[in-house]
Amino acid sequence: MTARVTVVGEALVDLLWKTGARDVHAAPGGSPANVAVGLRRLGRPTTLLTSWGEDPPGELVRAHLAETGLTVRRVPADTDRTIVALAYLGVDGAARYDFLASWDPRELPVPEDTAVLHTGSLAVVIEPGASRVLELCRQRRAAGTTVAADLNVRPAVQPDRGAYLEAARRLAASVDVLKASDEDLAWLFPGTEPADAARTLLAAGPRLVVVTLGARGALAVTSGHEVGVAAPAVTVVDTIGAGDTFQAALLDSIAERGAPPVAPDELSTVLRRCATAAAITCTRIGADPPTREELGAL
Repeated sequence: MTARVTVVGEALVDLLWKTGARDVHAAPGGSPANVAVGLRRLGRPTTLLTSWGEDPPGELVRAHLAETGLTVRRVPADTDRTIVALAYLGVDGAARYDFLASWDPRELPVPEDTAVLHTGSLAVVIEPGASRVLELCRQRRAAGTTVAADLNVRPAVQPDRGAYLEAARRLAASVDVLKASDEDLAWLFPGTEPADAARTLLAAGPRLVVVTLGARGALAVTSGHEVGVAAPAVTVVDTIGAGDTFQAALLDSIAERGAPPVAPDELSTVLRRCATAAAITCTRIGADPPTREELGAL
């Protein structure tokens, strides 16, 4: 297992506030950082390119990433502030977010041995960083690196649906693999079925679009196939990090195969593995992805 995945994007602090609770719990996270940690748990060589500020949230991020054993490149940024997300947790464990956000890395030094590049979430929406990340995706894709992204739509940072949709289309045109949740697509394409929305994004340029459907599983759309799998039945503690865990398992599978899966049997196998990884995370508090051994046991 030598193929490296490099993840580009934000590391932040989630302030988790459960409905009815008096106390707020601070937890380090951020979709790209969670994906990188998930890959590390799976034993995949992984580098995270991110930034954080010299402030209390930044110290929490620094300590958390150091504990994971993940290879981290803290890149210089134009501002010195760590992103903070206020996550309101409903009784069903689902989260709704507000952000204090800035994303403005000055440079993004990707390791030369990177086989798969991943980004998404705030990193492809918040300027000026988003434009820098998209240009990196285009360059690496043109050079033969497999490029993947997770939309992870956050209307709190870009409430203009039209502008967000244009950003999503630009991202889709810059990557080989694009992931989104059914909730992402419902917000971007109101009244459209997930598979139809996925095909719209597929037309922009990726080889594969994967859609997570929560308790209903996941589906994948390519130019020639549509494949769906069911989700394992589990007792949900919360859903934080489930999508990021799914993406980590997807990236790990792509790195293992050397290319995105496109045949129906390959897609089914990969999607089932990803859905199982996400289900394990849902049984735990916060973004706590499984190890390769835990995933293999199921």
